[in-house]
Amino acid sequence: MSGLEYARRRADADEQVRLRKPGIIASMPLSMRLCALFLLAVILMGLFGPVLAPFGYDDQNLALRLRPPVGLGGDWSHILGTDELGRDILSRLLYSIRISLLSALCGTLAAAVIGTTIGSIAALRKGLVDDVLMMVVDIQASIPFFILAIASFAFFGNSLVVFAVIMSLNGWDVYARVSRGLALGESAKDYVTAVRLLGASPLRIYLKHLLPNMLGILFVKMTLNFPGSILLESGLSFLGLGVQAPLSSLGLMVGTGREYLLFAWWVAVIPGCVIFLTTLSVSLLGDWLRDHIDPKT
Repeated sequence: MSGLEYARRRADADEQVRLRKPGIIASMPLSMRLCALFLLAVILMGLFGPVLAPFGYDDQNLALRLRPPVGLGGDWSHILGTDELGRDILSRLLYSIRISLLSALCGTLAAAVIGTTIGSIAALRKGLVDDVLMMVVDIQASIPFFILAIASFAFFGNSLVVFAVIMSLNGWDVYARVSRGLALGESAKDYVTAVRLLGASPLRIYLKHLLPNMLGILFVKMTLNFPGSILLESGLSFLGLGVQAPLSSLGLMVGTGREYLLFAWWVAVIPGCVIFLTTLSVSLLGDWLRDHIDPKT
């Protein structure tokens, strides 16, 4: 059998295996489908929160303060009860999900773009540029991020712009290390050498060949870091350093409700459960997606 005939048969066999392989949805176990459905519901609530909310997120009625949810003595006008100012918890929850998810998503995307750009430049330029950029990455990794965030708020003041910048700087050093390693690994492969010998520029090689092969792993990394961004936003808002009133976020709801845990636990527990279930669902889906993309790991 000639080499060409063997290669053709091997390609046909690989194609048949690919066609028999179930799709990503069909291969999902039941637990992952439940996580995906929950995340879809959370995203829809974040997108259409103002339409679905029965009240304004800041509508106050002190005569109805600390009303319990339905099933615990409450009525259907406030399904999840009210907080210390008589504000409807369901309405605030719908608005808070939007702000928390948007903050975490923007922070994760910004950190991924910054880290991937720096790591890729370090891998492609090498030499002194690589050493300097990796030194910056090491410095960033050696500073506790929570302390850096608190110091930034103390120096620049507490504003939405400073909060957005802080969120975008969370974890970019991890993306820089991962993207640098991926770029170095792909650059050493034969197909990159062949394209380089054909006269392609380094930028074209990176955009057309290296980056597309890196995106799958980087996307999985983003799904694994996204829960950390949600928890960071929640932690900063819990401490009063994140989203400020009259706006609302999940962390701010937990922070304001912690004083009423003994006699109105639902004010803090309900948004806390949303944070827990959201981060758990994203983490489980990220782990499953990583195993699905690269089963050898």
